[in-house]
Amino acid sequence: MDVYKEWLGIPEGERPPDHYTLLRCVQFEDDPEKIRAHYKKLNAHVRTYATGQYSEQSQDLLNELAKAMLCLTDPERKRDYDESLGREFAPELDEFGRLPLLDVLVEQGHISRDQKKEVEDFAERRGLSERDAVVQMKLVNATTAAQALARQLGFTYVDLEDMLPEDSALDMVPKNLVKRHSILPLFVDDDRLLVACVDNPEHELEEELRLRFGVPVRPVLATPRAINQAIAKYYAPGARDEAVANVNVSTGGGKKKSGGKAKEPAKAFSELSDDEKQQRKNLGILFMCWAFVVPMLPLVLRGFVPQLLAYPVIANAWYLVFLTMPVTVWWVTQKYWK
Repeated sequence: MDVYKEWLGIPEGERPPDHYTLLRCVQFEDDPEKIRAHYKKLNAHVRTYATGQYSEQSQDLLNELAKAMLCLTDPERKRDYDESLGREFAPELDEFGRLPLLDVLVEQGHISRDQKKEVEDFAERRGLSERDAVVQMKLVNATTAAQALARQLGFTYVDLEDMLPEDSALDMVPKNLVKRHSILPLFVDDDRLLVACVDNPEHELEEELRLRFGVPVRPVLATPRAINQAIAKYYAPGARDEAVANVNVSTGGGKKKSGGKAKEPAKAFSELSDDEKQQRKNLGILFMCWAFVVPMLPLVLRGFVPQLLAYPVIANAWYLVFLTMPVTVWWVTQKYWK
């Protein structure tokens, strides 16, 4: 008995039929959900013959259906199988042999070929990355764009709402570093530091993190908004006992200099975050104001308290302004703000 014809309704022809014909899918179907749906329907039908005189044929056909479904839902195996059937694929790969982000979105049906060209032109005119351009044009949301970029780079996409970074990892990286590079250290997994990034991290950043943790880095991607929100949450003022801001790296591979923890005032002005810089500027201005006000205070008060004139030291204390002002201005501008 021809079980392909009798049970699956496949017309006479090549036996065994190819995977697409066996699963009753259109040739070169690319939607894995449709392939799985066809498989489930046929699997349920063939199982009705699992008992009785055709039990052996039923089991063989069930195995054949399962193998076909597994092949066509595995992207790499499916590509090889399709090519064996004569399908030709356009070689739209980037300089690293990877499918570019916009082609990923086209392949997934999120944008059309015409929209791809529009995004490229928009990104070039605005000086944006293609990921930011496609989001700004409202063709896809930030999550979809990040997932497409993750596929291009060969990284894993993560939803930071489902991830809980370890305090030990957060403490090892100062706030100014995570804000400057838009990263979030998560934890060490399988002797690799998991770091959430918005894009492929630079080699210098990976090297610094490797020196801090003593293990290689494995980047994962998240949306810029999710990373910024996580930084604001986990690096809120007073929330972290941050590590030393700088790691010295030599040309020979580098070693971490001893230092342990550093208090915030010991940071160089250039290493501070924008909020910290503004706070230090405000304090510097306050110091210079008090360097003028305090020595001049007796001069003002003696108009209200004439008895102060009986004490020459107090009455003439305002002359100290010629010492306190230059010294304070020099210290603030040359030390505190440097």
